[in-house]
Amino acid sequence: MTRVLIITGDPIGPRMAGPAIRSWNMALALAEAGNEVTLMTTTKLQPVDAPFELTLVTPGENDAFAKLEQWCDVVVFQGHAMRQFEVLRTTDKITVVDIYDPMHLEMLEQGRELARATWELRVTTATEVLNEQLALGDFFMCASERQRLFYFGQMAALGRLSPTTYENDPHLEGLLSVVPFGLEGTPPAHERDTLKGVLPGINADDKLMIWGGGVYSWFDPKTLIRAVAKLAETRDTAKLYFLGTRHPGVDQMGIVRESHDLATELGALDSSVFFNEEWVDYADRQNYLTEADAGVSTHMSHIETTFSFRTRILDYLWAGLPMVVTEGDSFADLIETEGLGLTVPAQDADALAAALDRVLYDDAFIAECKRNVARVREDFYWKRTLAPLVNFVANPQHAADHAETRRRGVALGGKVPKPYGLRHDLRMAWHHLRHTGVTATVDKAVARLRR
Repeated sequence: MTRVLIITGDPIGPRMAGPAIRSWNMALALAEAGNEVTLMTTTKLQPVDAPFELTLVTPGENDAFAKLEQWCDVVVFQGHAMRQFEVLRTTDKITVVDIYDPMHLEMLEQGRELARATWELRVTTATEVLNEQLALGDFFMCASERQRLFYFGQMAALGRLSPTTYENDPHLEGLLSVVPFGLEGTPPAHERDTLKGVLPGINADDKLMIWGGGVYSWFDPKTLIRAVAKLAETRDTAKLYFLGTRHPGVDQMGIVRESHDLATELGALDSSVFFNEEWVDYADRQNYLTEADAGVSTHMSHIETTFSFRTRILDYLWAGLPMVVTEGDSFADLIETEGLGLTVPAQDADALAAALDRVLYDDAFIAECKRNVARVREDFYWKRTLAPLVNFVANPQHAADHAETRRRGVALGGKVPKPYGLRHDLRMAWHHLRHTGVTATVDKAVARLRR
């Protein structure tokens, strides 16, 4: 039996988003394999039943974290944990780094609406955090073959692709494995009515498109809203529902208000386009998905798209939904190749409206898509996608170049500024005062105090 500590920076509780859901299912899989597991969040922990230990340790609680680090054999983490807890840079424990989210690429889009200096700071910080992890970790998990090739380039630049790591593992599968986001093996059940015949404006016999997950700046909900408004001119039963706009761990982005405003401008708000102003409980999302007729996901064309892994697509597979998505990412390739729905060019409202019409009203095409979805989704059950992690933990070992990575960690020592505490707060306050002004700085301080 291996003692495993899993760390996520997302809130754990009834309402969870992608990183927390992924960590939760890692904990489940490892516990079911006979390991002793503790799942730790650095932000917020709410009461929820779990067949493993749950704990909250916030950045700066170094004594509490030191006890967990001493207890475990393997640490699995994602996000900023290595930057937040200095001991992870020099630990003798085996470290597994989950890099399914290329957060430096994500920040290129997410930071667009920030002041230029803040945007550059966010991208630089995310890059430094990932470089540090890639330089020091023992085993890495990404979400797709595209990501694997991308990260190999970054790791090569950091010296991790060396004779030492290559000699007995020429494909480097023991260093970096593809561990996609997964879905539950038990099909979703419809336990209560949520939208059709319940939400004013959505009738029991309407054709419902669902946008799973949040609304973020790297997506393109506005082209979708235009397409739905256009489709509604001839198909008054076509309805679109955004499942969540208030992420439990991320501040609401400007694109949410822009989407509301556009739907209002087009006369589509609460007639053909609907928004959930909160976040659906993780266990309750099945009731929404099982009322849907199609899943949708639209995004812009940029580098973040190329290497992204849209986890909401897994919920569409789970619910057996035909899909319409923007072309350009790895899931779009899968949808095209396996006949799971349709892909459309970025920002083409006419093509999108035509595709939506087909997945909602072409019965023969819908039946074909559903047969294909039922076949393909088996490849994404958590039990299958998490197999590389479960196998690694069954026989955990340091990377072949561990001696060298240990020297790097010791050399870093305390040189990296801590992302918490009074000095960090003062440093960031000064940054925002210089680049965004007094009002914006005060607003940020008030928002933080309310969390």
